[in-house]
Amino acid sequence: MQVNMNEIVGKSDILFLTLDTLRYDVAEQEYLAGNLPNLCADSGWEKRHSPGDYTYSSHHSFFAGFLPTPSEYVPLNEREYLFSMKNSMLKYKNHSNIYYFDAPNIVKAMEKEGYKTVCIGGVIFFNKSNELCSVLPNMFAESYWNPKFGVTNPKSVEYQVKQALKVLKSLGKDERIFLFLNISAIHGPNYYYLEEYKNKMDEYDPGKNVLASKYDGTESQAAALRYVDKCLEPLFEYMRERNKTFCIALSDHGTCYGEDGFEGHNLAHEVVWTVPYKHFFL
Repeated sequence: MQVNMNEIVGKSDILFLTLDTLRYDVAEQEYLAGNLPNLCADSGWEKRHSPGDYTYSSHHSFFAGFLPTPSEYVPLNEREYLFSMKNSMLKYKNHSNIYYFDAPNIVKAMEKEGYKTVCIGGVIFFNKSNELCSVLPNMFAESYWNPKFGVTNPKSVEYQVKQALKVLKSLGKDERIFLFLNISAIHGPNYYYLEEYKNKMDEYDPGKNVLASKYDGTESQAAALRYVDKCLEPLFEYMRERNKTFCIALSDHGTCYGEDGFEGHNLAHEVVWTVPYKHFFL
């Protein structure tokens, strides 16, 4: 869906969702099975390539305006861009639809446009436990994180949505918001979203491994995605009623579950760099 960002910025609320670690093949499978009534109410996913292979690198690119690019070859100047820095020296084919910004990142650009910028973190790079893990959340005027939002809580999205709704309900009707959520539930460990492994939770030691579990796989990631979609429903409903909202939903990277001998991400593999992407209006 082609959009003109200059008709969106300043008028619509903006919801930016990263479905951390979601693989394209899993996302497409669940869409085709009809299991994503909220995220895919209007259409399916675009198959794209992420600019990074782990959370920190991908989000730096996203906030610089460099969203995932088409998986098939498209000349650089003919790709569809939503955002671009001013004076980029490239002559884009869809230049009239691009929002050009003169700021360190799109978050600060939205702030300059009068948006309240809010980050609700998920994975470690948003927990503000040290200076590095403060870099991304500190781009925002307000940022929130607590352990209930993190990767080891099976109910993380419920708490993230609850925090998002609290923020939204504190705003005046005419206040615009740029709301960013880093959804952590799909990131490993995610085995506990499968009924057969729920009794294995006592075997998991987060002190030894906070990234994944031997029980994780594409089936558990799919179950986690179904959980995420269900949890997003009240957030979508509230934002839809509050104001017209433009939503960007994407994955920052995928992850390997044994393909070609690889496990995890932060590595160069097709299932890591191939991600689902879409944008739509609520």
